[in-house]
Amino acid sequence: MNLALWLVQVLVAVAFGIAGYSKAFTYERARERMPWVRDVPPPFTRTVGVLEILGASGLILPAISGVFPWLTPLAAAALALLQVLAIAFHVTRQEWRNLPANAVLVALALVAAYGRFVVVPF
Repeated sequence: MNLALWLVQVLVAVAFGIAGYSKAFTYERARERMPWVRDVPPPFTRTVGVLEILGASGLILPAISGVFPWLTPLAAAALALLQVLAIAFHVTRQEWRNLPANAVLVALALVAAYGRFVVVPF
């Protein structure tokens, strides 16, 4: 079970790390690829990107280092919340094609959070 949770954590961390990097550091590229980025202020987009990077780091670093390992399930829960808010945002904009990816990320982040809070805590 521990190996499965690590796999989920790494997959979620990679997904959020890539998405966050795009929003935080390659804003123009994100603006071209994601229609919603054009309609919100650049600081908002960059903040979301930084939060995604921090969440991705929080899924891996505390668990590996053993320093404050309770941050790992907290980061997973925060990323799940971020994606729930993203779903609400995309629904209000009627951007239906984003919802399946958002839903998968919510599910995986919740699996990681539950797994580390309850099933296999550090």
